[in-house]
Amino acid sequence: MNSTPPNKPKGFMFDLDGTLILSNRKLGSYQVIPGAVEVLLELERRQIPFLAMTNGSAYAAARQGPRLREVGLPIADEHLFTPNSVAAKVFTDRGHERVLVLGTPGVVEALEGRGVPCCLPGDETASRADAVYVAWHPECSMNDIHAAAGRVMDGAAFYTASDVPFFATQDGPAFGYSCAINGAIQRVTGREPEVTGKPSQLAMDFVSAKLGLDATEIAVIGDDPLVEMEMAVAGGAIGVGVTSGTTSREEWAAQPSERRPHLVIESVGELLGGGWLS
Repeated sequence: MNSTPPNKPKGFMFDLDGTLILSNRKLGSYQVIPGAVEVLLELERRQIPFLAMTNGSAYAAARQGPRLREVGLPIADEHLFTPNSVAAKVFTDRGHERVLVLGTPGVVEALEGRGVPCCLPGDETASRADAVYVAWHPECSMNDIHAAAGRVMDGAAFYTASDVPFFATQDGPAFGYSCAINGAIQRVTGREPEVTGKPSQLAMDFVSAKLGLDATEIAVIGDDPLVEMEMAVAGGAIGVGVTSGTTSREEWAAQPSERRPHLVIESVGELLGGGWLS
């Protein structure tokens, strides 16, 4: 693997944690990865379309964007997306009338901000929800899981923001709560959730539509073989793995074909050379 693109991308999708930033384990503070600021500024200067898509679902873009800019990452809210962004489109397109949410207030805020009627376990309307959505929910209780499993067994559609067990932080890999919650509901119901975040085709199609490009013209850049690279390979995009997050160069080289990037770079700063943006 080298640092020369197989063909010049016309647009870029960046992962967030491990690629542009590192959060702390509680998602309370951010550290910008060296080179990230310069790359985003250069893309803006050259008017090359890009966006960041995180699998983190705790906050709406309107809340997370300002916090990222406070630590120096120059990304506008309209360039920042989460699994909630994809989920809202899916729920609307499929005509779901009420979604039972297992997630933080930020998850509900993100969905309702896009016109999706939501309810929580214990609400009067929860028994009528025709979809269940599991997202970032560190305070999830057995009552929450019971309510969600009950709706799924009664025929409600089952979705999740992410089914990834870990993500990169300043302190090493952190636990993905939604993965564990999904496992509990799945064990009870026998149903697997449909993922709205990475590596789903739903997410790849969303990225392609937002950038206005075919997937083959997009560089998907991330630190996780199970997330960004699986999405890139399955979707036909240009997969670029970085070693600034969860995966070393040796680990990238050992990946099976369905998770192997076209290229591996140390960090996004390398995009400033090697013919990526020229």
